[in-house]
Order: sequence, then structure tokens, then C-alpha cells
Amino acid sequence: MKISAVVPTYNNACYIVDAINSILVQSHSVDEIIIVDDGSTDNTEVIVDVIAKKNANKIIYIKQVNQGPSSARNRGIEAANGDWLAFLDADDIWTPDKIALQVEALEREPQLKLIAADMCEINQQGKLIVESVLAKHQLLEKFQALAGKPVPNALNALLTKNFIPTGTVLVKRAIVIAAGGFNTHIRFGEDLELWAKIAADHPITCLPEVMMSRRQHGNNATQSTARMLEGLVEVMRSLKRWGAEKLGQQNVNPDQLLANALCDLAYWHFSQCNYKQARKIFTSSLKEHLGKRALAYAAVCLLPDVLIKQLQSLKQGNKRAQ
Repeated sequence: MKISAVVPTYNNACYIVDAINSILVQSHSVDEIIIVDDGSTDNTEVIVDVIAKKNANKIIYIKQVNQGPSSARNRGIEAANGDWLAFLDADDIWTPDKIALQVEALEREPQLKLIAADMCEINQQGKLIVESVLAKHQLLEKFQALAGKPVPNALNALLTKNFIPTGTVLVKRAIVIAAGGFNTHIRFGEDLELWAKIAADHPITCLPEVMMSRRQHGNNATQSTARMLEGLVEVMRSLKRWGAEKLGQQNVNPDQLLANALCDLAYWHFSQCNYKQARKIFTSSLKEHLGKRALAYAAVCLLPDVLIKQLQSLKQGNKRAQ
């Protein structure tokens, strides 16, 4: 078993040392660390070069024109010599036993092709913000009970609530390649699309132990709500095109999947008082699948803007009174 760690980075010079060091100190070492610099304009290259000289033949540095994290990860996958891949963004940190625990899980359940794990969240200074993201989303007990065994009906479970932080993943390289790698046409949620494709055909799991610290700061891709919701719409649209039959086999309605993503995006526009855009997207949602929520809000959006705002204020007042 040979493991390649892929680290995409863009202007993360202030964090990348911590990320690389967290890989280097693993109790079960990885065989190579591939840093893919996605067009950084800071001194990332200088910093990586210093570390690489101290760790001969361990670190591979690749620089490309800025193309986004999906392209950077795909470049790392292409360059990797390992038969297993692990991913870590340059502003995040692995726990020292991350790889060891996943290898042990693989030894217990050799049929697994992807193993994820829980993570915590920290601020820019490294202070703990969220102790367990699985617990935050009411999923910790589920994965504690599963104890590293394959997730039943994994595709359905994943699309109900994404339980795979990309920076915790250990996955078979050949399967990532067969699934097409990360979709470079999707800027947000491209990792969910890839994991869903893998979950449709292969056993996967998520370990309940925290194995990564995700750093929260203003430059995180996931900080943009509108773009994230738009990205999820594209993910669901792509998955519907890719495998409606496979989705149906795991009791996932592809039309409803896309409709729900559109409804969430429309509701965000509604909450921002963009009623015309909200009505348009709610209508698109209803064309995919007739849903009560989308129907109700689409009807509300037909009212005069002043009346809609009054209804929103009334609803917020009732919430505060409860």
C-alpha cells in the first residue's frame, strides 16, 4: 500500500507549513507529498522549497496557472505514484494518527474503497471553534454505531447530508480516476459530486474520530452562501445526468434531488429580498418536482414586494417571541 498526499494551495503561505508538517509527523507515514500550487502570487514556492530540501525525495512541488482547486487536485492525482490518495487543503491540519487509524480501518474492512473521518473547526489563530462537525450535524452517534463498517445505502446517505470532508479522505486512486476525478466545471461542491459517484458503486465509510482541523477564515471557498448553493444546483444537475438509474437504485429521486437544491437557492434569494429571482428559481424547482415548499414560496413571490416584506417581518417577530 503506497499513499500519496495531495495538497492544493493558492496564496496560503501563512498556513502551508503547518499543513505540510502535519503530514510529515504522521505515525503511519505517507510515501510522497504532492504540493500543487494553483498560481500563487505569495512566497509559497520559497517556503515549500525550504521544507522540500529538508525532506529529500518526499515532497513534489508543481506550479500551474490558476485554474481552481479541482484542477489542482486533478493535477496531483495525475502526478501521484501511490495506489491510495489522501487530500489536505493547505490551510488545514491533520491529526498525527490520521493515516494510521484509516489504515487500521482498512485492514478491518478490506472491501472499503474510501474512508473519511470527522473533523473539528479552528479559527485563524488555531483556537477550537467546533469540536466535532459530525456532532454539529447530528451524525456522530450514527457513525459511532457503524464503527468503520461500510455505510448502508451510502449514496442516499451522502446526498441527504454530506458526511465526507475532503481533507479527511483516504481513497483508492484507480477508483478516483475511473470516476473522472474532480469536475473542473463546478467551483463549489465538486468534491461531493465525486464522492457520490464513488459511493454509487463502492463501499465507503466515515470514522467518528476527529482526524483533521479545518481552518475557518474569510478566504474559505465555502464562505460564499450564494455561490455554494449555485454550485450544489450544478452538482445535482450533473448527478442527474450522470446516473438517474443509479440514484433510483438507492431510493434517490433525481428530479426531487435537483428540485430541492433549486428550492434552497431560491429561498436564499427570497431571504435577501430578491423576489423576482426567487420566483424564477422556485418555478424551475417546480418544473423538476412538485414540492409544497417551492409551491408556497412561489405563490408568495407573486405578492407585492411591500406585502412580502411585511410577511417576512411578521414571521421573524413570531420566531423571536417563541
